[in-house]
Amino acid sequence: MNTNDVPRISVETLERFMLDVLTGVGVPLEDAKIVSDVLITADRFGIDSHGISRLKPIYYNRIKDGILNPITKTEVVREGPTTAVIDGNHGMGHVISKQATELAIKKAKEYGMGMVAVRNSSHYGIAGYYTLMAANAGMIGITGTNARPSIAPTYGIEPMLGTNPLTFSLPSDEKFPFFLDCATSMSQRGKIEVYDRLGKEIPEGWVIGNDGHTRTDTHAILKDLTRGEAALTPLGGILEATGSHKGYGYATVVEILSAALQGGAFLHALSGEKDGKKVPHALGHFFIAIDIEAFTSLNEFKKTTGDILRKLRASKKAPGQDRIYTAGEREYLTSIERGKLGVPIGESLQKDIRELVKELSLDYDFPFLA
Repeated sequence: MNTNDVPRISVETLERFMLDVLTGVGVPLEDAKIVSDVLITADRFGIDSHGISRLKPIYYNRIKDGILNPITKTEVVREGPTTAVIDGNHGMGHVISKQATELAIKKAKEYGMGMVAVRNSSHYGIAGYYTLMAANAGMIGITGTNARPSIAPTYGIEPMLGTNPLTFSLPSDEKFPFFLDCATSMSQRGKIEVYDRLGKEIPEGWVIGNDGHTRTDTHAILKDLTRGEAALTPLGGILEATGSHKGYGYATVVEILSAALQGGAFLHALSGEKDGKKVPHALGHFFIAIDIEAFTSLNEFKKTTGDILRKLRASKKAPGQDRIYTAGEREYLTSIERGKLGVPIGESLQKDIRELVKELSLDYDFPFLA
């Protein structure tokens, strides 16, 4: 399908649709609003791997399978002035994580810094949603999460670590903050799924096979990742000479902070399977909020940050390149474009939406339903 022929649906309609699907499968309305907001934020930013494309396979199906609780019941199991540990009881990760971020921000406002660790959670959408909450509150936001095993260690071939994003948001005096939300792997499963929906091979270096060589056969890779016959590579790729050990190291840091602080599960215990049966993924997260005013004035911080970003974009460009971006800029520009034109919905996602409309008897007139 030509990208120009891909139908676009308005942000408002997609958000309403996701809300109807989530409430239709038992998620309370207020919680469904949070989940829908996280997902539509990803779609607005152009992070298509973590938006509505995740609705059916990750949230809807897991609720139907009984391994994700639609009703989220959190418990603060340990707390200090600047810290807390929350047990999510296998509820909706977005709801758990928003609560944890709000608590970290509250503690930071009172004491300068706040950190909340979470255990027994689930996929929480784009990590940047929560760091942006902190940035919008005039703070530095940091978060990370572990995930089901998919990354092989440097010089290894077995999926051991999750894609384990380490994410930052910092306020600036521009229209958008510095916003870095990326995995500690060369890519992640969601992006490979996007390539698969487009019928394209992935770039070399993203995935390693059991023979130790890079693979690009997208459709087969998605099956082999599940079977443990292929693995994602850390940032830096396959070789230590290209920096593989750096991505591997950062992924391990995120794994430790997402499990060891809160007594949570780790590595293969996050696979979602035990004795051949589906079980909750029991993910862990951490959220850090740092009050800028505890160090300097917020306006001064924003201006210095903005000056740094502007100087980076104004630096000398490589031959043939007409623009340098800073983290968060592309997402900002995409959000403007998609706010006007809507979110593109490819064939695979159209199929998911048709199935959801039919299963839940929803009344929508999407152009691809006929």
